[in-house]
Amino acid sequence: MQRLEALAVEARALAAGAVRPGDAEAEAARILQICNACRYCEGYCAVFPAMTRRLEFGRDDVHYLANLCHNCGACLHACQYAPPHDFGVNVPRAMAQVRQRTYTEYAWPSSLGVLYRNNGIVLALALAGGLALFLVLLLAMKGSVLHAPLAGDFYAVFPHNLLVAMFGAVFGFAVLALAIGVRRFWRDASPGAGSGEAFAEAAASALALEYLDGGHGEGCNEADDRYTLARRRFHHFTFYGFLLCFAATCVATVYHYALGRPAPYGFTELPVLLGTAGGIGLLIGPAGLLWLNLRRAPLHGDPAQRPMDRGFIVLLFGTSLTGLALLAWRDTGAMGLLLAIHLGFVMAFFATMPYGKFAHGVYRGAALAKWSIERRRPNPLQIGSE
Repeated sequence: MQRLEALAVEARALAAGAVRPGDAEAEAARILQICNACRYCEGYCAVFPAMTRRLEFGRDDVHYLANLCHNCGACLHACQYAPPHDFGVNVPRAMAQVRQRTYTEYAWPSSLGVLYRNNGIVLALALAGGLALFLVLLLAMKGSVLHAPLAGDFYAVFPHNLLVAMFGAVFGFAVLALAIGVRRFWRDASPGAGSGEAFAEAAASALALEYLDGGHGEGCNEADDRYTLARRRFHHFTFYGFLLCFAATCVATVYHYALGRPAPYGFTELPVLLGTAGGIGLLIGPAGLLWLNLRRAPLHGDPAQRPMDRGFIVLLFGTSLTGLALLAWRDTGAMGLLLAIHLGFVMAFFATMPYGKFAHGVYRGAALAKWSIERRRPNPLQIGSE
């Protein structure tokens, strides 16, 4: 009886967020065992049918399922064993805590994984501000922060080759770090050989954010048990806004190197149109996600990670806001100052890509690909809804 009471006390403590370092996987495995016996939430998202293919949940299984979870919250509000029940089942929190360990453990170089735990708003703004200040000082050394109008010619302020060298190096390192981390995750997940059909399905699920509909099409739970599609829509604004800005950069690169047409470009030219549309999306999406983050129910997700989430959101919003301001006032004497501030945000975003919230989209894409491969194979247990 005393042992049972001790387990109940431990479950309540874990449900309240008191997970000791190194215990996140064990707590997630405990919860998944309970969910695997209950199966009330089997149709909510991909996590639950994937769960029914297992009787035990080792480290690799837990990390895979945690990254397959989209943190929609539907299972928390539907669960009869959620806090204050003694079982203390809180799937979104357990999965979020494991995801942080995924990003930390698979980070490359490994020593930089600790940045996941400290990459909050203060660090993000300090990094962006510090880099912007450095560029402003470079401007001051060249003569003056404010200058005569330059007809939007950015390269008259900072030479093209200098910008390519600086930002290309940081972006290249970020992509390499993410690729190495995801390769390690993929190897441990052991998905086996995939087909073009499986990868196409995973890509479609990621692009549509299929599993942010709560499993019933009505959306996620945020502040309470009411359904809303707001988080899915704000994610779409953010995701496609980012893709449009990336497309603008790619088109401008083609213009510069293939067509011999360096910036600046007119307001009606394709790089500016794509960048403006993407920038607006990156204002609406992050602003909405920050609003939802501030209103989220206390039991939803891991409160310890919210500073990291908000730091990423602020970097995205700041990058877009300064970019649009630069476009609006590029024909004025303040262009150099605005350019320095914008480049500071961009550089901070690139530098923190492998060690912040950005990584969740990459690891989730890999988990979706594993699920698309796995679901095409016979269920070895022959139980569940499949």
